[in-house]
Amino acid sequence: MKKNIASARITTQSSKLLKELNDSLPFDKLLYAEDIQGSLAHAFMLASKGIISNEDYALIEKGLKEILAEIEDGTFSLDRDDEDIHMAIEGYLTSKIGDAGKRLHTARSRNDQVALDFRLYVQKNSLLLAKLLLKNIKTLVDIASKHTTTLLPGMTHLQHAQPINFGYHMMAYASMFKRDYERFMSSYERNNYSPLGCAALAGTPHLIDRDMTANRLGFKEPTLNCLDTVSDRDFALEILFNIATMMMHISRLSEELILWSSSEFGWITLDDRHATGSSIMPQKKNPDIPELLRGKTGRVNGNLIGLLTVMKGLPLAYNKDMQEDKEGVFDSVKTATLSLKVLNEMMSLMRVNSENMQKACMVGHLSATDLADYLVKKLGMPFRDAYHTVGNLVNLAQEAGVDISELTLEQLRSIEPQIDEDIVGILDNRNSMNARTSKGGTATIRVSEQIDTIKEWLDKQGEYK
Repeated sequence: MKKNIASARITTQSSKLLKELNDSLPFDKLLYAEDIQGSLAHAFMLASKGIISNEDYALIEKGLKEILAEIEDGTFSLDRDDEDIHMAIEGYLTSKIGDAGKRLHTARSRNDQVALDFRLYVQKNSLLLAKLLLKNIKTLVDIASKHTTTLLPGMTHLQHAQPINFGYHMMAYASMFKRDYERFMSSYERNNYSPLGCAALAGTPHLIDRDMTANRLGFKEPTLNCLDTVSDRDFALEILFNIATMMMHISRLSEELILWSSSEFGWITLDDRHATGSSIMPQKKNPDIPELLRGKTGRVNGNLIGLLTVMKGLPLAYNKDMQEDKEGVFDSVKTATLSLKVLNEMMSLMRVNSENMQKACMVGHLSATDLADYLVKKLGMPFRDAYHTVGNLVNLAQEAGVDISELTLEQLRSIEPQIDEDIVGILDNRNSMNARTSKGGTATIRVSEQIDTIKEWLDKQGEYK
């Protein structure tokens, strides 16, 4: 029977079914770099504290670096009998350097080792996704900068509501992505504490230096409580939540892109590189990328709910259930990374059909609220009375088959005789859009301010060129 380096108590061969259920190497091999990074820091600390000899440390360091190179160039295959990446690397190291390899695990448990490797992975990818979000924000700002005067109908309930400009609409998504970025960065700061040295759950009697390893690994400091640390997967749940929220925003944008690219809207045209044809209908151009992005949102939502469900009933400290923490995170990170890259490329090459947007503003009586505000300000009419008066004017426009902005002064006065000639300019959709000058509003001047604000913020992140 092959000796399991991680099991001294078990004396019989494990069931093949147990091995199949227990093996995590097929997916946790993704953590090989983090595992070696953590082991190098741990070995350095052990030697610095005199827990292992400098000679053993030199052999461990050389062996681990060789293994890293072998894994990355494909010389060493991780598809072997070991149950996880940690045992695979430790076992191979021992076969390379002998007893020195067996000393690497001194003052360490797989519990804190796994927590460390996984946290390093999450921290690294939180920064990666945050950086990709900055690129998407920049693209949205660039689009918005070109369209601060491009009219389109703002909607509620997917019904035409008030005239806005397309730049304003893009800045709404830039604002969402900014919050997403801030969530990733906040999580990074909150979780930037080292689990290494917590051992199984209670710390270790060896005179280790957790501050030293935390510093070498780029953490702010060690975690406070070891029992909590080896049980904690909040950092994994946070990245799953952050990704799910971000993908929800991407899905909302994707839904609008799908609608806007349809014949019924015709507001945008996606580049042919980001669409597909039909297997039977030669005229079709399908918006597959936004459809896939919309669909993948369900996938990452499922990963979040999956881990929440795994963790909800676990007693302290580590339980084998927690092996289910990684696959969903790996999948969500991969999905989110690709989604952000393709979204940025698609948006960069999207064509905006401004004329069609402008035409759409003549449907739905978008300046009706402006007329109600006019009656309040000009005539001193109570808003609720003005509201019903304008409702009657909308009905009149409907019967005449025109937009409310196209009603003649005579038609307007047939419902409200006190309306003056100056109403004509107020009902113009462009004037209506630009009248909304309150902070955060859609007036071109305010959208330009929003763009400048985000550009300044991007400057502080070091990404806006």
